[in-house]
Amino acid sequence: MSVRAATAQEAQFSAEVELPGITNYAPPSSQASPASTTGVDLLLDARLSAEAKTISEGMVWRVFGSEPEQGGKLPLLAIAEGGPTRITLNPGEYLVHAAFGRAGATTRITLGNEARHETMILDAGGLRLEGVLPDKIPMRNDRLRFDIYHAEEDENGERRLILPDVRPGRTVRLNAGTYHIVSNYGDVNATIRADIRVEAGKTTTAQVEHRAAQVTLNLVRGDAGVPLADTAWSVVGPSGEVLAENVGAFPSMILAAGNYTVIAKNKNRVFQREIEIRAGRDTVVKLDAESAEQLDQ
Repeated sequence: MSVRAATAQEAQFSAEVELPGITNYAPPSSQASPASTTGVDLLLDARLSAEAKTISEGMVWRVFGSEPEQGGKLPLLAIAEGGPTRITLNPGEYLVHAAFGRAGATTRITLGNEARHETMILDAGGLRLEGVLPDKIPMRNDRLRFDIYHAEEDENGERRLILPDVRPGRTVRLNAGTYHIVSNYGDVNATIRADIRVEAGKTTTAQVEHRAAQVTLNLVRGDAGVPLADTAWSVVGPSGEVLAENVGAFPSMILAAGNYTVIAKNKNRVFQREIEIRAGRDTVVKLDAESAEQLDQ
């Protein structure tokens, strides 16, 4: 466990982390004396719930002065990392914030002339997100990402982003509650949304089923033809909207299951073909320049 006075750089970084109960604080002053070798020991540990075991690692503790400085901001005095910790402070009143991943809690502590032990209950759990395809078909996990949002919408109908671009299989620590999850498979239109509840002291594993597949596009000349380079591709949805565009001999993309129109432009000729994407069934679509439907420009 390491305990140290907070630096201005660390204070600036920690401003990006949600600190429940603390809305405005300042970088440490160069004149401040946050920790004292002759002061009183404050012993801190944390649990996910009242029934859970003490968290042994991964904690970040922040100690704030209780009185605002000039400008109305609370001074950030010390930071400790690891598990249970001991911080030596002068007697007085402090705000202590405990962070474990994206979970956190804040408490006000009055330190007298004797050592004090404080156990903080974070009321938090874990969320592990995974993706699946129908019929247990293997998924391309490198193309799968999750965004985690607050469940509540603001006055504009928007949700506040908590953590973007979460890889499948990663466990994210969150305060207990309901969260809105957006799962993107590929970068076109295979998107699933779900509300998932995290319970204190537990890790919730949520599997999101995607009905999508990867398609690789080729424009060839004849059945045994080599894919033609410098081909411009467009994928059009049922309503006529252009969903994806690419240039190359054999671009690949992941599409939600459904019907699409594929348009290929090579030099001064334009071809199109209707295709169907079936969930979990990766496919190669070939447009034959000699037989495919050709469009007038």
